[in-house]
Amino acid sequence: MRAVDTPQIRVLPPVLVGGVLLIGVLLDWLRHTPVLPDQGARPLGFSIFVLSGCLAHWAQLTMRRVGTNILPTRPSLALATAGPFRRTRNPLYLAALGVYLGVALWINGLVPLVLLPAVWGLLDWGVVRPEERYLAAKFGQEYEAYCARVRRWL
Repeated sequence: MRAVDTPQIRVLPPVLVGGVLLIGVLLDWLRHTPVLPDQGARPLGFSIFVLSGCLAHWAQLTMRRVGTNILPTRPSLALATAGPFRRTRNPLYLAALGVYLGVALWINGLVPLVLLPAVWGLLDWGVVRPEERYLAAKFGQEYEAYCARVRRWL
């Protein structure tokens, strides 16, 4: 049974992003189609992967500092508006998409890159929008003011 004080998302973001990435990697393995020269794709993919990991770590630290839960299956206890949350309302999801992109570039595969817009759309529709409705209902004007000054993505 799920807690009532949660956004009631249907799938955890790492499962969604990781699952689509796994499908893309497996499909690419069956018929590999490079996108860039390997000597450019690998360093670019590695850099994006590392930077995305740093962004995720920073966002998690920021959420811990304000005393709120990181997992969307647990209640939000406070709004995180500092750190990376000053520039985007979804730094953890942006980081997950960055990790996805980094891996897709590292393997230099067309299929995972083609699936990236779909995973972004599913994440936006299936996770971000329900979370936003939940946070608006829970934090009211404070959250609305935050939304007015900070973009959803970038």
